[in-house]
Amino acid sequence: MLRAWGDRGRRDEAKSVEVTPARLAGTLKAVFFIFASLCAWYSGYLLAELIPDVPLSSAVYSIRSISERPVLRAPAPKRQKCDHWTPCPPNTYAYRLLSGGGRDKYAKICFEDDVLIGEKTGNVARGINIAIVNYVTGKVLAAQYFDMYEGDNSGPMTNFIQSAPSKSLLFMVTHDDGSSRLKEDAKKAIEALGSKEIRNMRFRSSWVFLGAKGFELPAGIQREKVNHSDNAKNRYSGWPAEIQVEGCIPKGPS
Repeated sequence: MLRAWGDRGRRDEAKSVEVTPARLAGTLKAVFFIFASLCAWYSGYLLAELIPDVPLSSAVYSIRSISERPVLRAPAPKRQKCDHWTPCPPNTYAYRLLSGGGRDKYAKICFEDDVLIGEKTGNVARGINIAIVNYVTGKVLAAQYFDMYEGDNSGPMTNFIQSAPSKSLLFMVTHDDGSSRLKEDAKKAIEALGSKEIRNMRFRSSWVFLGAKGFELPAGIQREKVNHSDNAKNRYSGWPAEIQVEGCIPKGPS
């Protein structure tokens, strides 16, 4: 019996000194917490020694000043003549021809940043709109529109074109319809200026053209475009989309 009690005592003693995993984990957590606290205290001490004494208001002001510093932005692109994307080279004329679109988007002729024909100038209307410019001086000689849907205006337009002096630039744009009453004499006069599309004009075709009288324009210049009315493709109800040409014309010798 005494031996049994002795064995039992030894077993109880072994249980009392046994280290369980849970107890070991708790001990490690406590040690880690103490170590982390010491590190945090020491870091704060070093930071306090390294940073000079600055009032809180000064620190707040510094933060605000950073947010209030001007933001550098790219300068707005400079507007070019006749709304070109890039400027024309020296000794050239800038031009832009825009046909009408539908009833309310009026045609426009721009030359050297001056609107020769357009809604703002009040001299644009249905039909073919024409401006004549002296090629040598760049001076505008005349600007007029000719209704090609009603009235007999093909003859007067032919006379207007033929009256342009030699060394003239002739700019032409349509608004609404420019072909219904266009006659053969007018087509020949426009062909003589270099047009390749005047005989292809249809009802309400959008058309722009740059002609030269008494001299030849460089081959690479945009001179003419046409866009025919097509109910399946029209941008506007009954009208095609407007079209444009633009470019730079080398100045003539003075």
